[in-house]
Amino acid sequence: MKATPHTVFTPELLRRLDTSGPRYTSYPTADRFHERFGELQYRQTLAARAELARHRAAPPLALYLHIPFCESVCYYCACNKVITKHHDRATEYLDMLGREIEMHAQALGTRQRVTQLHFGGGTPTFLSDAELSRVWAAMARAFELVPDAECSIEVDPRTATPERLAHLAALGFNRLSFGVQDFDPEVQQAVHRVQPAEQVQALMAAARAIGKFDSINVDLIYGLPRQTPERFARTIERVVALAPDRIALYGYAHLPERFKPQRRIDVAELPDGAGRLAMLGHAIEAFGAGGYDYIGMDHFAKRHDPLAVAKREGKLHRNFQGYTTQPECDLLGLGVSAIGRVGATHAQNAKTLDAYYAAIRDGRFATVRGLALDADDLLRRAIVMGLMCRGRLDFAAIRAEFGVDVPAHFGAELQRLGAMAEDGLVRVDADGVDVTEAGWYVVRAVAMVFDRYLRQPPSRGDDGAQPVRFSRVL
Repeated sequence: MKATPHTVFTPELLRRLDTSGPRYTSYPTADRFHERFGELQYRQTLAARAELARHRAAPPLALYLHIPFCESVCYYCACNKVITKHHDRATEYLDMLGREIEMHAQALGTRQRVTQLHFGGGTPTFLSDAELSRVWAAMARAFELVPDAECSIEVDPRTATPERLAHLAALGFNRLSFGVQDFDPEVQQAVHRVQPAEQVQALMAAARAIGKFDSINVDLIYGLPRQTPERFARTIERVVALAPDRIALYGYAHLPERFKPQRRIDVAELPDGAGRLAMLGHAIEAFGAGGYDYIGMDHFAKRHDPLAVAKREGKLHRNFQGYTTQPECDLLGLGVSAIGRVGATHAQNAKTLDAYYAAIRDGRFATVRGLALDADDLLRRAIVMGLMCRGRLDFAAIRAEFGVDVPAHFGAELQRLGAMAEDGLVRVDADGVDVTEAGWYVVRAVAMVFDRYLRQPPSRGDDGAQPVRFSRVL
């Protein structure tokens, strides 16, 4: 039997690993963005990419479009969303989103080639068929989707229909992600998201019958109120029977001081650490027996899936949407609160509709904060992403790319890894660092060793916000 967290982690090791940390969808992480990087700096970044594109030296391009609207609130949610049953509120938003798309096309050059497209939220399927067609048309006028582009959208099974899925396929979406979280009725009531398992099963059957979706993903969360290992095991059994191509299994992060909907969750109903670990361990075992490979952190994929193949071949990558087969690329974040990465910069849009609308109406990009990476950031980003995606820090590769001798430059970090090596989480030798099978379950704890920002005193930031707390490693 393959090692899983509850079979290899002793109580003492669990105590030491009971910590919080970044998920490293980027490095540096978004909590390090600041308001000194704003609209002017973002324009300069886009101009620099446009110059590279003119010389055919620009990296591939990806698009993320944020649709913030939801009809009802899920208490666990940590996304930027607008709760409303008034669907006409989307009209003004789509006006502004269309303008923002046009502004990017003007800055970068029309018909830049796009290899990856993702609609997230909120609930993208809050939009009507006509509204989805409108957004797709605006995107298609401004950019050119390559023939094999990955085009994905998050789908709420409570409101989607087979007819809606057929429309998504007709537009060009080839990947779906269904938000499930848990099938247990008691848990669903506790988080204010009731959706029968039969509803999800029928939608997945409809999606497969359409025959145009290359991949179907299911999102799950462990650590929710009223969850027990026994209840969650029944959810896992039903998910394996549904046989999605990919599964995202997230650990719930209870941060009510940051996310107001979470204040409606009764802390006394949350499972304890042992219960969370049992859920995670059983899920890993059940998914493995069901034909899934553990990709890392929170992703599983069928063994034939391109994500699993990329993991085996050492070609895995990671961006703001998680693990991906796409190579390093520039990502445009479009819509309220969206985050993008262009070159050696990160940028985030305004988090409120009023601020987002005001910027776009004024002909300005909605960038309100971001970060220009320095040489040390780029070096550590390569190390962090190498560990997160390939489980490997190759000393020779870092020396060849950055001219840095890792043992000399990162002596303190390698010393800290010594304790992890003694615990069997990593192997360190003269050639590099390798994450072990057990270490993959806490790979972000390994990556955290090289995060210099975690060793700096927390600050409130330019906007006076409280220092960011992270989710638990396990």
